[in-house]
Amino acid sequence: MDLYEVLEKRRTYRDFSDREVSDEILEKIVGAAFKAPTNDHLRQLEFIVVRGRENIAKVIAPLSKNMAAFKELVFEVDDSGDKDKMEMFTDALPKQQKMLMDSGLLILPFFRQKQSPLLKPVEQSSLNYFASAWCALENMLLAATHKGLGAVFHIPVSDEADAIKKIVNAPEGYEFICLLTIGYPAENAFLPRQKEIHVKDRIHTNACWTNDGVHFDTNAFLSLSVSPVSSNS
Repeated sequence: MDLYEVLEKRRTYRDFSDREVSDEILEKIVGAAFKAPTNDHLRQLEFIVVRGRENIAKVIAPLSKNMAAFKELVFEVDDSGDKDKMEMFTDALPKQQKMLMDSGLLILPFFRQKQSPLLKPVEQSSLNYFASAWCALENMLLAATHKGLGAVFHIPVSDEADAIKKIVNAPEGYEFICLLTIGYPAENAFLPRQKEIHVKDRIHTNACWTNDGVHFDTNAFLSLSVSPVSSNS
């Protein structure tokens, strides 16, 4: 597959077969993470790999008490009325734990958070390490797709992150971005319908949003005036 075929085929799978992902393929997928851009060039990523459903169950135990609240939160905040989105959630929410166990392979991608605490950033650039870790994860998703594998991840909610870090004895200063499962999709795996995006409608060259926050205006962009940045001496 070429790059654009991989991009087209990358989907979120929540149903997996029992077929095991080999160590060789796993190493190639993790290796793809280290080809992603990083903010400090050091690529300080560590991957906890958990094999076997019994072992995975121990790691994801903190998820169980949050599932009911998580389901309520998703439906409370959704006001889009989008049928495709709700179809996806209807399939996804009951599988939040099962999907992490089915393939028998769970990965915790850790990164070093060197600046302010992850959940208390001082400014946008405080999230550089977090953003770099997500770039690495996207590479892994594409590499998995190239190998004919599916993937899904669960982003920690509530106290799950702290609880899981305690389980794996993560050192201070390390955070993980998600619980990632990679595996061979089940034959009957459910795939929600993808939203059709007209790319040209999302590209706005030399344009600014209008005051309604919906439309774009090129004339407004051309009339912009930029105030000089003052320096404190």
